Amino acid sequence: MERRLKHWGTGYIFIFPAVVLMAIFIVYPAVKTLFQSFFDAGGNWVGLKNFITVLTHYETIDLSRFPKKGPPWGSLINNAIWILIHLPVTVLLGMLFAVMLNKIKGGAFIKSVIFLGMVIPMIVGGVIIRFLFDENSGVVPLLMRTFGIEALDFTWTAYPQTALMSLILGSILLWTGFSLTMHAAGLSTIPREMYEAAEVDGAGILRKFFFITVPMLAPVTSVVIAMTLLYEIKIFDIVYAATLGGPGGSSMVLSLQMYFYAFRRLDFNLASAVATILTLFTLIVGIWLVRNTMRGEKR
Repeated sequence: MERRLKHWGTGYIFIFPAVVLMAIFIVYPAVKTLFQSFFDAGGNWVGLKNFITVLTHYETIDLSRFPKKGPPWGSLINNAIWILIHLPVTVLLGMLFAVMLNKIKGGAFIKSVIFLGMVIPMIVGGVIIRFLFDENSGVVPLLMRTFGIEALDFTWTAYPQTALMSLILGSILLWTGFSLTMHAAGLSTIPREMYEAAEVDGAGILRKFFFITVPMLAPVTSVVIAMTLLYEIKIFDIVYAATLGGPGGSSMVLSLQMYFYAFRRLDFNLASAVATILTLFTLIVGIWLVRNTMRGEKR
């Protein structure tokens, strides 16, 4: 008993510094932000007023323009569009690349090239996106010009109709490497005997992919989906570096809106409300991931 207590005491000593740091830099700011979102600048309790102000403001959701008119549509709608396009494309591309490059010669090198997008700091990635879609120096307008698509031969980040899409496409280039790496690691855990048995039964490439690869990669895909959702919900640096939410708020996202409320308008209460909304979204994704992981372990 004494030895067990000494063992537990040693463990607590080692985790104590980490707990203190988490309490100071994570728990306290989170609780402070939550409380601040229910007060106004004068310290008066306003309940849900800040949340209502944020969620009904045209900067967050502009239903007078969406979907009949062009952008800006509001930061929350932009985040939703980002998720609807970016999530399925990156997950699917990562899985397909992992499968295609699994056994071919030079596949490891191609994987490392694709993974470079994850190595690059996202703030640098935003600058790269800005130059990729620049009319004078960008690759994308050059390709449009080469193929005779004059309607898209301009600086994409400078126009409301294409600013958000340019960020999403650039983000796909940067994030697909994560999905590829995760799925490639998952492929290495699938027993080769399963494919050999399927081949004996006459299964082709597509049947093996849909009935063996996809189901066996389901736990990995769940993690990729959750991590990608978290990335899309809190996306900030790419937008800040490439467009600063412009032009005219057409590429604004929730995290950048929070930054503007706090450090441009000095309205920390509205910024806290946006931060709380973002936290709720991330908690939902985190709880889903944990429950999905626990369910998989029980199986």
